[in-house]
Amino acid sequence: MDMNSVKAFIERGSDGIYSVYVDLDDHTLNYGIHGTGNTVREAVEDFNSAYEAMKALYEQKGKAFVEAEFSFKYDTASFLEYYNKIISLAGLERLTGVNQGQLSHYVNGLKKPSKRTKEKIQFKLHEFADELKHLELV
Repeated sequence: MDMNSVKAFIERGSDGIYSVYVDLDDHTLNYGIHGTGNTVREAVEDFNSAYEAMKALYEQKGKAFVEAEFSFKYDTASFLEYYNKIISLAGLERLTGVNQGQLSHYVNGLKKPSKRTKEKIQFKLHEFADELKHLELV
């Protein structure tokens, strides 16, 4: 059986709480789930728990359950918070050219990046990931 692939969005709210929810325009699933937490990791764990609980509930009621794999999409603040142990703001500044102070404002929810800035950060991260894919240690 092929697993359905569904987008799940991770966003930080104005209250500082992270939320994970399925793409509301995608009607693949026959249920809705979401998760929340003080960190991205907590929100994703809560989301995964909600998925398992919904699966158990459908099984208990004898209802068909649409299984899915989730492709997580991050808003800028959530991405920066989640990966800050791996990619420092200083390193991200060197990589993207976006000022570390500006990145800090995004992490703390003081400002939101423009579409152009988001695209620049994403492009540079993808470019770096491609470089790493071809890296060989000897």
